[in-house]
Amino acid sequence: MKTDFIEELRWRGLLQDMMPGTEELFKKETVTAYIGFDPTADSLHIGSLTQIFTLLRLQKAGHKPIALVGGATGMVGDPSGKSAERNLLDEEALNKNVSGIKNQLQKFLDFNSGPNGAELVNNYDWMKDYSFINFIRDIGKHLTVSYMMAKDSVKNRLENGMSFTEFSYQLLQAYDFYYLYKHKNCKLQMGGSDQWGNITSGTELIRRKASGEAYGLTTQLIKKADGTKFGKTESGNIWLDKTKTSPYRFFQYWINTSDTDAKNFIKVFTFLSKDEIENLIAEHDKDPGKRVLQKALAKELTCIVHSETDYNAAIETSTILFNGELKDLSNLDEETFLDVFDGVPQFNIVKSELENSINVLDLLAEKTQVLPSKSEARKLIQGGGVSINKSKVETHELAVNSSFLINNKYILIQKGKKNYFLCIVN
Repeated sequence: MKTDFIEELRWRGLLQDMMPGTEELFKKETVTAYIGFDPTADSLHIGSLTQIFTLLRLQKAGHKPIALVGGATGMVGDPSGKSAERNLLDEEALNKNVSGIKNQLQKFLDFNSGPNGAELVNNYDWMKDYSFINFIRDIGKHLTVSYMMAKDSVKNRLENGMSFTEFSYQLLQAYDFYYLYKHKNCKLQMGGSDQWGNITSGTELIRRKASGEAYGLTTQLIKKADGTKFGKTESGNIWLDKTKTSPYRFFQYWINTSDTDAKNFIKVFTFLSKDEIENLIAEHDKDPGKRVLQKALAKELTCIVHSETDYNAAIETSTILFNGELKDLSNLDEETFLDVFDGVPQFNIVKSELENSINVLDLLAEKTQVLPSKSEARKLIQGGGVSINKSKVETHELAVNSSFLINNKYILIQKGKKNYFLCIVN
């Protein structure tokens, strides 16, 4: 079922800025629009989902999406939103990153042969044989230095300095838009709000060089209510590649979302309808403890990004972790076991230390630093707040030895209800 693309972005709280005439363009024709993805790593992370889903929403609304992977611009590095210059990647690393991102994008978009079938392009294909002299003669003369200097991505960096390499980035991105306009009838470029300057440089180049009319649209940058960066955890990015972030850990990221963020993210990161979302929010507000929104969010995203099988496995491992018994953990194969505790703080212990046993206070405060001191460890044990291998520690005189090992290698420590720590015994 086709939807009004602009209105869809608007009610989901995604729409930031758009050039005059953009909404009218959608009423006149099937629109071809593109978004660029920088190959700074061989996987995208959840911060890229806003733009991936924007292309997917565009396609679901009956329009044609183009996903551009910046094989050429990736060699330069986008200064937008950056306070310092990026390290340049070598060609081998860049090609690896481009290949990884292409494979991921193909999972989300429908590359059918119809009028709104998605296309995947790499700007290296049209830049590789374009000489520097010809580029600055053909393209550079159309945008003045004062016009380029007025962009926020440039102005915000002038105090600390900006190389010509990064300064030229907006010219390269502007040419991408011009190239797609000429060869793919692409009239709209979209991106995050930090891309507004680069996008408008493209529309200006199209106006000056081709006497054409093109448009720009940006989405809001997603932030968390507590001010921390969206998509980041203590252990780093939440990647879309399951070898970098396991489906279980991916699932847990969304399950642990705050109520305020869940109300925002359910609109931004799912394809549930307005009625479905409003009903979920109403149900959640009746009993926030049931975490209805978080469960719906985690299910939708794990199924979309990974698979329903991965979602079901994440549910199963969550049940084992929070409600299961020691035998459930012992029955997991090593890969799944480590997936369950991916992101959990880990400590190493030498196996010989367990031969004569370790007092539980020493284990908690000295061997692992689960607790800052023996006195705090004793106090928490007395309050029933420490478990080892899913069993509550009843006395601070407990001796921990090799009989405590799970799969002959691990000891699981639990502080309170949700804080887990894994001892790896070598």
